[in-house]
Amino acid sequence: MSSLLPPNAAMLTGRSPHHVTEVAALGCRLHCDVVGAFLALRDAAAAVGIDLRAASSFRDFDRQLAIWNGKFRGERPVLDRQGVPLEVKHLSAEARVEAILVWSALPGASRHHWGTDFDVYDATTMPDAAQLKLVPQEYSSSGPFAHLTTWLDDNLARYGFFRPYAVRSDPSNMRGVSPEPWHLSFAPLAHRFLSALTPALLAETLASAPIEGREVVLANIEHIHRRYVADVTPPSPESLAFELREHGRVV
Repeated sequence: MSSLLPPNAAMLTGRSPHHVTEVAALGCRLHCDVVGAFLALRDAAAAVGIDLRAASSFRDFDRQLAIWNGKFRGERPVLDRQGVPLEVKHLSAEARVEAILVWSALPGASRHHWGTDFDVYDATTMPDAAQLKLVPQEYSSSGPFAHLTTWLDDNLARYGFFRPYAVRSDPSNMRGVSPEPWHLSFAPLAHRFLSALTPALLAETLASAPIEGREVVLANIEHIHRRYVADVTPPSPESLAFELREHGRVV
């Protein structure tokens, strides 16, 4: 698949896996046009002693739906912005939806559907992936992935990546998805896919899906899209320019 082809609705909403490929060297599935960039990023990280691994990559609609429904029903943990567990069974349907969206995407709206986004960690400092929690403390200056965080800060854009859920310049303005320093996105594709994922497409996708809280979700789809889908940290010009070159060579 070429990145010049326009995205289709099934791909955007996680209902088709035809745009992704299994990458044995990485142990994950990625969009076909992202593999080379991630391998280059991984090789560069290895040169400074970082064993870059993907904890999560492509995730289809059904998998995201299972995560959502489990959280809505209180079968999976739901955390507030400070990482404190919530008792969702005591919340209204509206409050449950908002609480889940702080950390988990709406089915059909997950960036993981695109194969452009994945969560990373350094296996050098955490060989047992089962211990990985994917919480901000692990990526802080005192966490096990402090070196990874600072290295990514300096090198992400060179390989076409950015963090869509970066720490906001004004921490008091907490809105949308909480910061996820582990979540990387391939800018040249992801910025196009995001613009194509409209509220109308999401509503159409979810109208007949067995999603918990469907009435609330559909009634508030414009708000959800604006706050939890579209409101991300924009990619840098350098990361977007990666599509014009292939390891330094103009293509």
